[in-house]
Amino acid sequence: MGLLEPQQRSEKNYRLYSNETLLRLKRIEQMKQDKYTLEEIKANLDQWNKVSAEEQVTKKLSDLQLHMQKLEREVKELEPVIGKLKPQQAKHLTTKLMPQTAACIEALMLLLGKGPFM
Repeated sequence: MGLLEPQQRSEKNYRLYSNETLLRLKRIEQMKQDKYTLEEIKANLDQWNKVSAEEQVTKKLSDLQLHMQKLEREVKELEPVIGKLKPQQAKHLTTKLMPQTAACIEALMLLLGKGPFM
């Protein structure tokens, strides 16, 4: 598929990778965690290579802003359900969440001015 290319080969034919390739691998791993398909990852990486560092930062910030807006909409959709939970139910719900997820929910609630979730 050509997602990673070795910078060179050693005398014993081992693949040797540059630091830039390691950063590329980290981006691939992150996209895999975000459920991108291999084709989407390849297209994203190809696009990433075509733009300057400033454009990359601008695009990433725009993507993060769009993702944040999506999360805010989802939190707003959940607010009525969360508001109807009894304290014991809310506590039980939060014990089922991963710490990172709970922290994200807490941050979103505070950003939306809704106070702490837990």
